[in-house]
Amino acid sequence: MTQQTALTLAQQIRKRRIELNLTVEEAAAAAGVGTKTWYRYEAGASMRKDKYKGVCKALRWRSLPGLDENTKPLCQRKNQYWSTFLEKEFGKTAAYSFAIGCEILEDELREDMNGLLALPTGSHIGQLDISMLSSLLPPQFQTNYDYSFLYRMKCTLKHLQEIAKSGLPLIAHSVLEELIIYFCAEEAESLLENDSKHNDGYSVDWVFDLFDDMDIITFLYSDMYLEPNDSFHFQHWADRQFYIDA
Repeated sequence: MTQQTALTLAQQIRKRRIELNLTVEEAAAAAGVGTKTWYRYEAGASMRKDKYKGVCKALRWRSLPGLDENTKPLCQRKNQYWSTFLEKEFGKTAAYSFAIGCEILEDELREDMNGLLALPTGSHIGQLDISMLSSLLPPQFQTNYDYSFLYRMKCTLKHLQEIAKSGLPLIAHSVLEELIIYFCAEEAESLLENDSKHNDGYSVDWVFDLFDDMDIITFLYSDMYLEPNDSFHFQHWADRQFYIDA
């Protein structure tokens, strides 16, 4: 890496971190490097090749700008979570975003679960120093997101991945399944928005076409307080409620 390339990359790293609303500490932790090391990257210091993948992961990049020959995309077209159903019904971009999002969400679940294991039983992700999931999950139920819930979330993600691989229709029967599919699409957005090969005006709207509504946004992200008897309350996230006959 030349000095000029490093300086240009440093500017892009800082710009991208700010776009994602990450502090230096959060970005460094997500990349698996020290805070001082991250500051050096943003100052134009050269980066070891073994650190490329971590920085790409933290910044939701497929590869480091200008270094495509030295980096490997986070997710290939042949990704094991590719859904032929999504490809047929909503296009390749939808299938690609789900496949990418699965990998990102898997990593974030693993990191938060490992973090919770170091805390007393019953701790939640809001008590972690850094949690990528905290900004994704609906805020009303923050204190419910403990290790047990993340484990359920991981198992539900695995179930959806198996359906995707099988080519069967990817149908969300519960609020939790809807949330996970939505998270996959959201997590992939920052990767796809700069990917000319797969970005044909990407948006997460295919998710709402799949669900046939935007209820998770209306009920969970619109400053609406949900009572325990509401079907979108945390207590009912795992209940089979949608497309029961499908």
